Amino acid sequence: MTTVLIYDDRFLDHDTGPGHPERPDRLRAVKQHLQSAGLWERLTHLTFEPADMRWILANHDQAYVERLRDACNSGAAFIDAMDSAICTATFDIARLAAGGVLRAVDAVMTGEADNVFCAMRPPGHHAEQDRSMGFCMFNNVAIAARYAIEQYVLERVAIVDFDVHHGNGTQHSFEDRTDVLFISLHEDPESLYPGTGFVHEAGTGQGAGFTLNMPFEPGADDDRYDTVFNEQVIPKLDAFAPQLVLISAGFDAAASDPLAHQQLTPDCFARMTCALCDVADRHCNGKLVSTLEGGYDLNSLAACVGAHLKSLAG
Repeated sequence: MTTVLIYDDRFLDHDTGPGHPERPDRLRAVKQHLQSAGLWERLTHLTFEPADMRWILANHDQAYVERLRDACNSGAAFIDAMDSAICTATFDIARLAAGGVLRAVDAVMTGEADNVFCAMRPPGHHAEQDRSMGFCMFNNVAIAARYAIEQYVLERVAIVDFDVHHGNGTQHSFEDRTDVLFISLHEDPESLYPGTGFVHEAGTGQGAGFTLNMPFEPGADDDRYDTVFNEQVIPKLDAFAPQLVLISAGFDAAASDPLAHQQLTPDCFARMTCALCDVADRHCNGKLVSTLEGGYDLNSLAACVGAHLKSLAG
């Protein structure tokens, strides 16, 4: 099995300032862990370029894209909300992150790789079509889904988001469509940002039934996630029969994460990953792309990414 890693040291140039949870040290910790565990050398590394603006504009309003670019160029400290910290390099790095995910889609769709993990920042799943939210600038996984559907004429793309925070931007990008199944496992929106992702949010119009939100009570552990994953998530994916599986891989449901209240271990992330790989094997010859979202305790993030990658690499 060929597992590809998308990574570039330029992702460290997105400077969010002192004390910000979404900091360059996140990727430094991941890289150091993968190197010390011997995984870094086992993975195939691909080069990539910033995304063509065509694909970013397929998911984001031009006015927002221009506003983000201008804010970065002007030296503004944040955009739209104080937690969406930016610097002069942020626009270019966000565009590079989107380009990494597009390169990953190309790799699995052409048979260059079985699956891909994109270790990059800024994250994306909170980014709405017209604004930044929750540390996110461009919605990488949504851009990737739109690209895959248009470029490779796909009819069924599944996005599974196990970040502890609901992927509001991704849901809103596709909630009225039938060609994208969006599944989100997250902490109860009554207790955690961004306050969306209730069970009744199941899609709109013809897209009704193509959104599955699985909110968990604070303190949920491995057993709770395993049960929901096996009894509800996997059957939903099998019924959809995706031609490509995309993962918004956030690791902030881990027990030691400072921004949430869940109790997952690296083993739980490994099991979820294995189950998603099995779905991809059953329906689309293993085609799977995973992209990093949250995870803010450095040691926990590194360990969980390592477990995720071991599962991807078989």
